[in-house]
Amino acid sequence: MTDAAKVVAVTGASSGIGEATARRLAADGHRLFLGARRTDRLDALTREITTAGGTATFQRLDVTDAADVRAFVSAAREQYGRVDVVVNNAGVMPLSPLDALRTDEWDRMIDVNVRGVLHGIAAALPVMRAQGGGHFVNIASVGAYEVSPTAAVYCATKFAVRAISEGLRQESAGTIRVTLVSPGVTESELADSISDPAARQAMKTYRAAALPASAIAEAIAYALSQPSQVDVNEIVVRPAASAR
Repeated sequence: MTDAAKVVAVTGASSGIGEATARRLAADGHRLFLGARRTDRLDALTREITTAGGTATFQRLDVTDAADVRAFVSAAREQYGRVDVVVNNAGVMPLSPLDALRTDEWDRMIDVNVRGVLHGIAAALPVMRAQGGGHFVNIASVGAYEVSPTAAVYCATKFAVRAISEGLRQESAGTIRVTLVSPGVTESELADSISDPAARQAMKTYRAAALPASAIAEAIAYALSQPSQVDVNEIVVRPAASAR
């Protein structure tokens, strides 16, 4: 258990990296405020954490709704008195070639992956500035560094998260820490959103060697555990067997 327990708000906490992160940080003694749309899963996760002696509460959250995100951060602050960390984790990945023209899926990725992060920053930045500090952990992808077929829009959203994170870091140096965590292939439900048959099949092959979500949670825990004068800016985590 850490000697510096923090209040940590996690988006997309109902599965995958968000769920694993909640478990890992609760084990370190941090107080969790969890958000996602699937409240049944949040309820089960919260019960699991509290039964094990941890501290967690939850609220339904749609990161594409700026007002909803503001309410989420406000509720976390009301519950615990402050918000030390926001893990902007919610994301979707409905891959398809551009000529499939799945514009609704493009819009969805932009809304969740980019606007969702911006909404998290907009909601929590004033709170962190008022309390004299805080920490944003933004989840990107190796797709923030390279582009592959069927993933152009997805990668564009993750390039954006990387750029936003770096801009926030530069503007907040000395007061608010910013960490970009970029997972390689990781076990999650992201691929379940792929409706394009060819892209779905290709992803099955691509995901043959995948990290457990707990590996990304460990990276996040590491960044949070550093002393206040240390800002871990970027962490890329890939399966050892992956060349990309």
